[in-house]
Order: sequence, then C-alpha cells, then structure tokens
Amino acid sequence: MSTPAWEGRQPADLEVALASLSAIPPGEGRTFQVAGERIAIFHSRGGGVFATQAECPHRGGPLADGLLGGRVLICPLHAWKFDLETGDALAGSCSLKTYAARVDAAGRILVRMDPTAVDDAHREPAVGDS
Repeated sequence: MSTPAWEGRQPADLEVALASLSAIPPGEGRTFQVAGERIAIFHSRGGGVFATQAECPHRGGPLADGLLGGRVLICPLHAWKFDLETGDALAGSCSLKTYAARVDAAGRILVRMDPTAVDDAHREPAVGDS
C-alpha cells in the first residue's frame, strides 16, 4: 500500500513550482518573485537545490549573484558567508530565511511556502535578476 503524498506534511505546507532545474546552471542561483516575496534558488554543482530570501540581511546584496560552493554561499557585496541548508551565518552576524526545496520527478524545482503568502498567479522570475 502506498503512502499518501500529503502524509507527514503540516497543514500549512504548500509547494510552488518555480522553474525547471535545467533553468539554473550548476553552481549558480536565480531570483524568483512569489506573491510579492523575492526568493533566491541555488543549484549546487553536486546537484543540490536550496532556497533562501533573495537579499542579504546585512546590506541587501543580491544573493543569487553570490559565489556558491557546496552548500555555502558568499554574498557578492561584503563576502558574508551563509549555510544554505540552515541559513546560519558562517561569517557575519545575520542569518537567512530558508525554504524547503526539492526537485520533482519532472525536473521542476518545488519550494515549500506558507499558503497565506502564495498566489500561484504571481510566480515568475524577477525582472533583471540573474
């Protein structure tokens, strides 16, 4: 007997499909807009997918433009380092908001969001972001 897809999830869980994994080259990040919230998605060279807030909490640097090594991200403005899995600061004093992210069988990146913040009609890449 198979386990229902919803089993183990909290009632507030909602996954939003943002893009195909192939849209983000390994070792890079991209910024997406989801219901007015900017989210940075990273595709590690090892195949991992991570999701965080899009701006550095220190000075608002565009995190998707940072340097990615494994699960460590370096902000492009002031070289603050963050663990993408936990959001913890490795160099600096501010942590990142993180989101659970995964790739489904169709190769789409899914990010778990609070359903009160999501309107599926508003998920699109942010204009001018890499």
